[in-house]
Amino acid sequence: MTATSIRRLGFFTRLLDRADAAGRYRMATEQIVHAERVGFDSAWIAQHHFHEAEGGLPAPFVFLAQVAARTTRIRLGTGIVTLPLELPIRVAEDAAVLDLMSEGRLEVGVGPGGNLSAFTAFGLDSEDRTKLLVGHLDLMRTAWRGEPLPSGDRLYPPAPGLVDRVWQATFTVEGARRAGAAGDGLMLSRTQPRPADRPDASLADIQNPILDAYLDALPAGREPRILASRSVFVADDRADALRLAAIGLEKMRPRLVSTGSPGARGSVEDLIKAMDSHVGTPDAVIESLAADDTLRRSTDLTVQVHSIDPPHPHVLRSIELVASKVAPALGWVRGDTTATRRVA
Repeated sequence: MTATSIRRLGFFTRLLDRADAAGRYRMATEQIVHAERVGFDSAWIAQHHFHEAEGGLPAPFVFLAQVAARTTRIRLGTGIVTLPLELPIRVAEDAAVLDLMSEGRLEVGVGPGGNLSAFTAFGLDSEDRTKLLVGHLDLMRTAWRGEPLPSGDRLYPPAPGLVDRVWQATFTVEGARRAGAAGDGLMLSRTQPRPADRPDASLADIQNPILDAYLDALPAGREPRILASRSVFVADDRADALRLAAIGLEKMRPRLVSTGSPGARGSVEDLIKAMDSHVGTPDAVIESLAADDTLRRSTDLTVQVHSIDPPHPHVLRSIELVASKVAPALGWVRGDTTATRRVA
């Protein structure tokens, strides 16, 4: 059907269910437990400071510790920790302890962060975020390896295995080159702003040059790890899918209009396209994802229901349909993480 052949399938939650914080944390945990039950390989959560509408989870390692106690197999990832805002040794310690308690299931995704107001709240300058990211990540690697820190102390417990389980999220070619040169995994966003001179560019048009830079910088012999996050909502009925999509996407319309996004003033289907989303019945979503050229070069597909944000029961059903119908049609085999990949 397609050159796409997904090696690993992930579930990503932004913790945006319609509930208070405790309810969001409970439902997100249930969704991850359900994803493990139906065969997903990984689950990812994002860190957001202050802003309830962005996700409202400031403490990802605390949350994942609870999830680790409720699961046995699924890999648990941060997507992402805003590393410039953190004390790197504390992140290294939390990650090391969580990795031990989850029996080696932790994946550490990091990035420079996009919420610039948070830097002001933390007493930092957002202009320094890339420099801070690089320096903090280098220090964390030193700590995990058990090597001496500037004080002469060594991390306890050390966690050398985490050095090879770092992922870097980026919107830019420069960031992808940095991730590749470090031998880290690359995390691609579910959507990206279009350049002013190319408002009709596809997501693949923007992300393929990022992939090229990552692969070119990757050290010889280093296996690429490319995680493509995508907005995916699958339902048994097309009308139900579009009805629920309209509720979530209408909230995004003003922002899309302000940026001049094509289709921002159009139908629900136009909004779905403008937000790079894949919505509908299993057959429709299979066709939509199969046409995503970037997925042909990715090792991991991670699906999230944002920006649709349907009610919790519909999220659970979407998880089931992705695992039972959509992902297998794209080459994913439950429990098989060794398939040969075409990434050139």
